[in-house]
Amino acid sequence: MAPKTEQKVYVGIGLDFETGGLDPQTCACTQIAVQAVRLDTWQVTDQYQAYILPHNKQSSGLPTKKILRTRSEIAREDNTLMLYEKKALDYSAITMDMLKQQGVDIIKVANDIIAFAKRNTASVGKQCKPFLIGQNIQFDIGFLQQMMNYTGLMEEFEKTFAGTKDYYGHFQPHYIDTILIGRLAFAADKEVTSYKLEIVASQLGVDLDDAHDAAADVTATLDVLGVYTSRLRNNDGATMKTGQREKTRKHFKI
Repeated sequence: MAPKTEQKVYVGIGLDFETGGLDPQTCACTQIAVQAVRLDTWQVTDQYQAYILPHNKQSSGLPTKKILRTRSEIAREDNTLMLYEKKALDYSAITMDMLKQQGVDIIKVANDIIAFAKRNTASVGKQCKPFLIGQNIQFDIGFLQQMMNYTGLMEEFEKTFAGTKDYYGHFQPHYIDTILIGRLAFAADKEVTSYKLEIVASQLGVDLDDAHDAAADVTATLDVLGVYTSRLRNNDGATMKTGQREKTRKHFKI
């Protein structure tokens, strides 16, 4: 009798950042939240959140032109804070005082995220490394890459998360973006003209108590994806039917 193949358990990690602006090369990370969810049961098994202590500009790990600088210029640059734009702080209701009083050093936060992903990897195998889930997740990935580059943990990040190297040899983590799933679900609904998290959550009956707080946004994002997943698995509410195309010679290689 052939040995029974062990069923793999796949895990997604919901991710959301609040930041000091839109550009991950110049703007600071201010808050991060992550939650681990099992794809088979859609059970949230672990969560982590932290405000991030104000941090200075450091090398982003990207190639730059060589510019001769004096020691004093280097010292001034190293002591310059990342950008904390007022508009971005107001948007998230985060203040510099909150960050100074409640913030965690970015090096510790980066190590915590690596440890979080490792302890929530449920099965062995390259295909079972956790992947990222988020609303407009590429924005958050930019700041996650900033964090891992700045703290020297990019190599460990690549070992821990699912992903592939792109054309330029840069590691790109695998992810699901709920905005794209939302477009699939609502593109034919004329009443839906925006795919912002609070709007899609309202359409699906998902609670979003504190929009623009990282932890609340992750919870709502996973709840939204959970509704989509339930509909996929149960074929609940499906209105689209796939038609069978007539086979012609152009569909075959000659």
